[in-house]
Amino acid sequence: MLWLCLKIANGEHLWEFQTEKCGVLYFCLEDTFNRIQNRMFQITDEAPANLHFAIISEQIGNGLQEQIVKFIEQHPDTRLIVIDTLQRVRGTNMDSNAYANDYRDLTVLKGLADSHGIAIIIVHHLRKLGNDDPFQRVSGTAGLTGAVDTTFVLSKETSDTAKLFVTGRDVEYQELTLQFKDCIWELINYEKAEEIKQREIPAFLFRLVDFMSEKYEWRGSATELLAEIQDDSSPVNAITKLLNQYHSTFLLEKGVIYSYSRTGKARIITLIYDKCDGDDTNLPAENECMT
Repeated sequence: MLWLCLKIANGEHLWEFQTEKCGVLYFCLEDTFNRIQNRMFQITDEAPANLHFAIISEQIGNGLQEQIVKFIEQHPDTRLIVIDTLQRVRGTNMDSNAYANDYRDLTVLKGLADSHGIAIIIVHHLRKLGNDDPFQRVSGTAGLTGAVDTTFVLSKETSDTAKLFVTGRDVEYQELTLQFKDCIWELINYEKAEEIKQREIPAFLFRLVDFMSEKYEWRGSATELLAEIQDDSSPVNAITKLLNQYHSTFLLEKGVIYSYSRTGKARIITLIYDKCDGDDTNLPAENECMT
């Protein structure tokens, strides 16, 4: 967070993203000024004048909003506030409904951000137990992620690398692979939603599209199809499932139309390549578009 605040205060690029130079307030509530200063010297020789720090804050619903508004009035160039961590600014006046507590606290901060045209980043912890869905690892209830515009989950992969998962109302899903070195997260790899989607598509389907791009129509069994495209790694019993799963998305996008019929006990696959639906320009000129 310290490095991110420094980048934005200077208006410098953050990984693949352009930033807008502005005033920044960093509530580093789990640190001391000496610790922040020592860490700052590891990153830069000089901090900009528009980067401000606070190691003490009031609590949500008990002075924090007023503290932030007063700071903005004194520093009107402020556009980013970082609160590290959420637990440090939460009050003790909680009812038995955990979801309502989580949603209320985050809604208060979101309302403050919206009304003053600023961004507020709230740092929070993850559960110790893993989950296939990284956004389900956020400690607390779904009220936390449901109240905010964007959620970032930083999940450790190795001793010095982690993956940053991003999703939000106005932000497409993204994954960033980062490496930690000298208090800085360096970008190793950046993938957008479409790239991630393509990565998850089985290799068999790409080979199938290449095979069909040189044909107009093909008909046969799953075993015959694997033999035709010279695929000895895909299991025969998975072919029909893959064709059914991807025929209305990936295959149609590539111009491959799939259907099947039964002859006795055999399932016959029919594939038609329609150059009007696909993006392949290698189809022979004599093949006309389907109607």
